[in-house]
Amino acid sequence: MKKTTVLLALALCASTAMQAKKVVKDELRFDPNAGVERTLTMPTGQTVKYKAYEKLWYVTNVEDTTYQYLNVYVPDGATQQSPIFLKNNVGGYMPSKPGNISTGDATGMALLRGYVVAIPGARGRSSYVLKGKKKVYNGKAPAAILDLKAAVRYLRHFDSEMLGDAEKIVSDGTSAGGAMSALLGATGNNPIYEPLLDKMGAAKERDDIFTAVCYCPITDLAHADMAYEWLYGNTDSRKANDAAHREVTKEEAALFPAYLQSLNLKLKDGTPLTADNYLDFIKREIIRSAQIAKNAGAEIPDSIGFTFSSEGGTFAPLNGGMKMADMPADMIEGMKKGALGGQQKRVGEYITDLDMTKYLNYVANKTALKTAPAFDALGVAGDAASGENDEFGDVNNTPANFTEYSAQKNGKQISEIVKENERLLNPMWQIGAEGVTTAPHWYIRHGSIDRDTSFPIPLNLAVKLQNAGKDVNYLLAWNRPHSGDYALSDLFDWLDKTVK
Repeated sequence: MKKTTVLLALALCASTAMQAKKVVKDELRFDPNAGVERTLTMPTGQTVKYKAYEKLWYVTNVEDTTYQYLNVYVPDGATQQSPIFLKNNVGGYMPSKPGNISTGDATGMALLRGYVVAIPGARGRSSYVLKGKKKVYNGKAPAAILDLKAAVRYLRHFDSEMLGDAEKIVSDGTSAGGAMSALLGATGNNPIYEPLLDKMGAAKERDDIFTAVCYCPITDLAHADMAYEWLYGNTDSRKANDAAHREVTKEEAALFPAYLQSLNLKLKDGTPLTADNYLDFIKREIIRSAQIAKNAGAEIPDSIGFTFSSEGGTFAPLNGGMKMADMPADMIEGMKKGALGGQQKRVGEYITDLDMTKYLNYVANKTALKTAPAFDALGVAGDAASGENDEFGDVNNTPANFTEYSAQKNGKQISEIVKENERLLNPMWQIGAEGVTTAPHWYIRHGSIDRDTSFPIPLNLAVKLQNAGKDVNYLLAWNRPHSGDYALSDLFDWLDKTVK
């Protein structure tokens, strides 16, 4: 680990030396008197007055002035004890500019609830600087997580000058941003990032956070392909692939059980989670999600694999009774079929089972599955590079394989730097590692029809965190596609209990 971290630091130095233009700040700065007063109006008509502090450089060696700063928004009434809501806008591992408060995502709700809101920018796989006429790509892995860690350190550095409590930072992100949020939660104070953050001029502060909110996190990239093929390998979609891709599915799926075994995950009752009982675990989670939605009034069709109980509950007759002659025909029929002491059974109250083959085909038909392999596709079965291959590319924008399986298919070996970058971008390697402070609270959501990564990826993360003794609120949210910042009242009701 130490050897490859040094290699990364040297590579970063070389990359920096190539760049023609760079902004070097003598020190990090924050002026509490520089806030600009603004007002936000929510869709409900509620208004929030706040102060905006923008263009706050969170490193002293700013390599990219487009992305490496954050904006902070402080609502009226905020105190030193107010929690800080740190929202990243990373998507697809692409660069993300610092955003502003929006009523269309969680930042508006956070401000309304009295949270100080911080929105950092971060470099990504397509960001670059120019050396003369040559593009130098400076946002490949692990640049985004380094930028976000630097932003957390900035908030800690100015904790006494800025309203809000840097000990109560709540990170939020979706998709690759969900992966970044998971990384912030799982890698707090890990010394392997230190030389890279030092080179950037990040504050010499802690970078652990209090709560990680992760919507559909595209993470654990080293094992996401095998999990995807294990889950979807028997769907009609995969069976319709050509011979080369069917072979990829078969080979990748066969790798997943050993990886799962290596995690030593356990369910709440202590039962080891293995490939033999994992599909039943997923089934229970989908049934739990569907039942929550059904209890709230959603229509859950049996055509996608669900089975319902015919003895789900009872209701009493009308208060004071009713003459048979005055009863509707359907009520009379119901009483004849199921009356027990004047009570009538209600059909379909509880979900009792789910045909997983039928359900997984339903998911695959809602949105076409990704290619096989889904993430490290470069050169495998004739496939082009994926966004993730691009993420692990170099300063010349040359994509790279990052799994042993795909590299071997191309007759190559993964470089030590790519191996280390994958570890720096993977929370599963780091939860429970020596010297790491893991966030105590987690809110993980993945849609029940989201196929951008497979269900085991967020579920493995949730179970590993539970096994580590963390407070984890997770759900395969019913009928949600690849998306985030939904059910915000539920999210902030839960957050208020943990941070206030």
